[in-house]
Amino acid sequence: MRIDLHTHSTASDGTGSPAQVIAEAAAAGLDVVALTDHDTTAGWAEAAEAARAHGVALVRGTEVSGRSRGISVHLLSYLQDPEHPALVAELDLTREARVHRAQRMVEKLSRDVPITWQDVLEHSRGAVVVGRPHIADALVARGVVPSRDVAFHDLLRADGRYHVPHYAPDAPDAVAAIRAAGGVPVFAHPGADARGRVVPDAVFDELVEAGLAGIEVFHRDHSPAQRERLSGIAARLGLLVTGSSDYHGSGKANRLGENLTEPHVLAAIEEQGEFEVIRA
Repeated sequence: MRIDLHTHSTASDGTGSPAQVIAEAAAAGLDVVALTDHDTTAGWAEAAEAARAHGVALVRGTEVSGRSRGISVHLLSYLQDPEHPALVAELDLTREARVHRAQRMVEKLSRDVPITWQDVLEHSRGAVVVGRPHIADALVARGVVPSRDVAFHDLLRADGRYHVPHYAPDAPDAVAAIRAAGGVPVFAHPGADARGRVVPDAVFDELVEAGLAGIEVFHRDHSPAQRERLSGIAARLGLLVTGSSDYHGSGKANRLGENLTEPHVLAAIEEQGEFEVIRA
C-alpha cells in the first residue's frame, strides 16, 4: 500500500485544484493520499468527491501553523472535526495574519522590484490562504526570479530584508486545539534546517505533553543526519513516524509518493482520529 500523507492544493499554496491533486495521486499509483492545505479545510469536499471517483482513499487534514521559541512550527492535523470552534478560531486568526503579512511583504518588495498586490492576487488562484508562495509566483511572472525555490532562497527568506512575521499560536496550544477537535497532530518537516532554524529536542517533549502523536521523519528537506535524529526522538517518545511528499504541484520539485508512510501508522492515525478515512 502506497500512502502519502502531505499534499497541497489551490485552497492554499498548491498549483492544482483538490480534484487535480487526487487525480494526480491516482496516476502516481498512490492508494492513500492526505490533503493538508495550510490553515484551511476548504478543499475537503472537492477532494472527497474526486477520491471516490478515482478509487483513492482520502485522509482529510490541515497543515496548522504554530510557533515555538520564535521558530515556525507546522503541524499536520489529520481527521479532525472541521467545525470545532477552538481550532476554527485559531485557523481564522492565522489565515488573516498570513494575508496581512503578505501585503506588508509586497509593500516592502515593491520599493525594489516590480510587484503589486494585484499581481499576487492574480497568482493566488482563488486560494483561501494567500501567502509567500503566491508572492513567489508573482515574482516569477514578472521575471524577477526564475522559480519559486529561488524566490524562497533569496527575496522571501525568513531571515531576509523583506520578511514580515505573522501570528501563529504557540505550538503546544496548536497541538491541544487539534486534539480537542478530534484530530491527530504530527510534526511536519521539523528537521528542515535548510529553511532556517529548527526547534531543539526539548520542544518535542513539550509537544508530547500537549498531545503530539507523531513526527514526519521522511521528507525531502531532511538530511540523513536529521532523519537519524528525528527517528531517535520518535523512538524515545513513542511517536508515530510518517513519510510524505509535501506535494505542491508545479510550485515545488516535490513529487507525489517520493516518501511514504507505513500502513500500520495510518491505521494508528485513523484509530485516534474523529473522522474516518474516505474509501471508495
